[in-house]
Amino acid sequence: MTFNVVLAIDTSTEQCSVALKKADQWATRAVLAPREHSQLILGLVQEVLTELAITLADVEAIVVGHGPGSFTGVRISVAIAQGLAFSHNLPIIPVSTLTGLAQQAIRLHDAPQVVSAIDARMQEVYVAAYRQQQRFAVPLCAEQMAGLVDLTTLPWWSELDPTQMVMGAGTGWQLAEAPLNQQGQVHVLDDVTLPLAEDLLRWGVAYGKPIAAADLEPLYVRNEVAWQKLPGRG
Repeated sequence: MTFNVVLAIDTSTEQCSVALKKADQWATRAVLAPREHSQLILGLVQEVLTELAITLADVEAIVVGHGPGSFTGVRISVAIAQGLAFSHNLPIIPVSTLTGLAQQAIRLHDAPQVVSAIDARMQEVYVAAYRQQQRFAVPLCAEQMAGLVDLTTLPWWSELDPTQMVMGAGTGWQLAEAPLNQQGQVHVLDDVTLPLAEDLLRWGVAYGKPIAAADLEPLYVRNEVAWQKLPGRG
């Protein structure tokens, strides 16, 4: 299904961001305000709608960053997306914030491979690995929690192509590059630290799966989630 007018929102991390795509027109906003997401998000939505001279009634789908991230931020992101979707009977396209980071690294740096890592507190990170395919991030493993250890020792590392550069995106790298990157095999990107709604939207309309608002759930990643290859990856 093709959508011409799509709104994306994300409050899963310290950054509150929205993006609106109307055919080939874009409007975006991003504010670093960790404790003000609930007060800011609807105002940002209205700003992008006004910029492209449309109303919420013109929107055909909503993309949402549904985690992982801060517990409160993820809940706000999901609740706002559901509220907007219910009010206008819109489908929702959930996208992982880790996927959004990988997509941002590809958009800004043409990254051939990306390991996204977000600070999960308590000496842990949310992490996932991706490979670029025709300017889009293709996940190589499920989102998971990892301790501050050399990531090359984890099972999914073997899914990466050793002949291509691996770039690191997300706050997890700023938190603990030394323990995570002990072999120096990851080129950490200092300008790709927090997900943006723009990248969630780009990935969502290309690869995301629309669902009913009632079926949207936060993406919480727990310690007990074991690594596994994604279906079709052998």
